[in-house]
Amino acid sequence: MLSSSRLQDTALRYFLEVVRSGSVSEAATRLNVSPSAVSRQVAALEDLLGVPLFDRRPRGMAPSAAGELLAAHARRGALEADRVVSDIQALQGLRTGLVRICSSAGFAIEFLPRVMAQFRLQYPGIQFHLRVASPAAVTTAVLNGDADIGLTYSRSAERDIVVQHRQAAPVIAIMRPDHALARAHSVTLAQMHAYPIALPERDNTVRQLFDIGCSQRGLVFEPALVCNHFETLMHFVLHGGGLSISGEVTVRDRVLRGELHAAQIREPGMGARAAELQTLSGRTLPAAVRMFLEFLQAQLRDNAPPATPTKRSPPPAPPRQR
Repeated sequence: MLSSSRLQDTALRYFLEVVRSGSVSEAATRLNVSPSAVSRQVAALEDLLGVPLFDRRPRGMAPSAAGELLAAHARRGALEADRVVSDIQALQGLRTGLVRICSSAGFAIEFLPRVMAQFRLQYPGIQFHLRVASPAAVTTAVLNGDADIGLTYSRSAERDIVVQHRQAAPVIAIMRPDHALARAHSVTLAQMHAYPIALPERDNTVRQLFDIGCSQRGLVFEPALVCNHFETLMHFVLHGGGLSISGEVTVRDRVLRGELHAAQIREPGMGARAAELQTLSGRTLPAAVRMFLEFLQAQLRDNAPPATPTKRSPPPAPPRQR
């Protein structure tokens, strides 16, 4: 199989690996070559350009200002090589390819695994690599070329990022269907205040908007549980511990299965957040990434699990575990 790395200049590939790893020896290990070979290629680039590309430090190497510029060029070249190989394979009718996604944690719990499994019903040769990161780190992964697609929550525009899809991602209250508030489609913070609540930590965007709303209303919640792991909060709710807060996509499947009830929080500011599908500006995406991106856009828009991309009916769902 044709490898995109063979379409890239050796010196640039070695240089970029040093940037990624921060070390000549680590780059050599990843490239399966000797450290001296990596050093020679980096030195040749520095001689050619007449400037140092790295700041040599006791604990590694960091790109200089010139190195950062060259790294941006090298990343785009590597991504373009990946695209060319992918598109050539698509011309040959090969339904293969790798889609690299970086997402915020909530999307990775159930939404993205389901989307990827459904997509592979039509394109079983497509492979995925999913990395979970903080919202800001998702955008950084796209900018650095470490992810083809970023799925994250954003409250402001980012330079060199193309937003392929954007939709409101308001904070919602989640509870068991037998909770006293589950008869309502929307609730206020004052109504929620009377019940035990489990909250994410303060660095979470849902928690930040919730805290702003509470401050505006002069309400102080004493959470029964604070945790940085959403699944823990969700299971606390499922076991009768009380309320929690979330984004809609995070709990969409459980709500549709009737395991949870979701209610809009009827307060100003709870909608000051958006879910974004991000790609790198100026990049032509490989065929597999383009196909999956379109499918993912449609699924995000839906308020119910979307159909698979096949024309045939999807297989029956497995029985629910009790």
